[in-house]
Amino acid sequence: MTTTATKARTCDVLVVGGGMVGSAVAPILAAAGLDVVLVDREDPAVLVSAPFDGRASAIAYASQRLLSTTGLWDDMARHAEPIREIRVSEGRSPFFLHFDHADLGDEPLGFMLENRHTRAALFIAAERTAGVEIMARVAVEGVDRSGARAIATLSDGRTISASLVIAADGVRSALRDAAGIRTTRWDYHQTGIIATVEHERPHRGIAHEHFLPPGPFAILPLQGNRSSLVWTEKTTDAARIMRLERTAFDAEMRRRYGDFMGKISVVGRRWAYPLGVSLAHQYVAPRLALVGDSAHGLHPLAGQNLNLGYRDVAALVEVVIEAARLGLDIGQVDVLRRYEAWRRLDNLTLLAVTDGLNRLFSNDIKPVKLVRGFGLAAVDRLPGIKKFFMAHARGTVGSKPKLLEGQTV
Repeated sequence: MTTTATKARTCDVLVVGGGMVGSAVAPILAAAGLDVVLVDREDPAVLVSAPFDGRASAIAYASQRLLSTTGLWDDMARHAEPIREIRVSEGRSPFFLHFDHADLGDEPLGFMLENRHTRAALFIAAERTAGVEIMARVAVEGVDRSGARAIATLSDGRTISASLVIAADGVRSALRDAAGIRTTRWDYHQTGIIATVEHERPHRGIAHEHFLPPGPFAILPLQGNRSSLVWTEKTTDAARIMRLERTAFDAEMRRRYGDFMGKISVVGRRWAYPLGVSLAHQYVAPRLALVGDSAHGLHPLAGQNLNLGYRDVAALVEVVIEAARLGLDIGQVDVLRRYEAWRRLDNLTLLAVTDGLNRLFSNDIKPVKLVRGFGLAAVDRLPGIKKFFMAHARGTVGSKPKLLEGQTV
């Protein structure tokens, strides 16, 4: 529920950032009995009624279980398009790799959802959850973590005292930087062009990952005869492409897209994002925990950035809720290190995999191309390895928090 706060506010958890990760963690913790304040710069009216803008994200099967188990999926489900198959190909090679959800059972590999529907559903859920107070259109200007509680100062002069501060404030996290947590970064000198495409023929729930010399060209199914396009180009070429008028842009896109879906055209806005890697050296500090992009960012070729954020959420809420039930101080760094240990290896592993794949496929060296083609064909003929890769894509590998298993905490 949204309320008008007094000058000073005391709570159990302060969540900074109301994006698709922060607005998920807040209602989950509140539903477990914790008093939560969610602070975000955005106007709630904009979040709830955002128009179509062309951006969408993949929700892995395990992430969907988290959202479903906590009741957050209810308002998203009608907008979600199941991903039933994934086809991976390389350049003009005749070889490809095919993943089919039926090889693992009836459940899809994941879902595609427009970001506006995800943001609106999560924000509405936070607003409706008893125990969540939303402070909107304000920013956290600083946090003093030197005492027995963290004291946050807001841009409107209010203060919030919390046992734990969760930084969900993005890849340029001010809270992370203010805490002196270093990050490792590198730039791919690539840009991701994001758009939604209408096409003449149905996609049949198939996601396509087409590796081209400048980078991957992903076509991901949305509801209706529409797909989300994630088009990677060298940064210098992407700048030129983004300047093209609509007709010329569509022509450039069709050269890479092909004609297997009939006539195609972009609907809505086009977006461009520089691509690189960022990894925080620590995920926790006294009274502070990083989640989502504030902790890590990786190449979008596997569509896992948001899903890593939801895995963070599942692990962190389990650690915090169990500590609270035991009467422990949820902001103590020794408590929070269990979360860090749980998530760091998984994030490092996926970062290494996506980085390696991007470097392997983003070139036009003939001997390497030949090996890549044979490699795709070989994996396609090994059912055991294919199932392992599909399980990774669904987020169902390794030691998982209860929410990712569809269990309550």
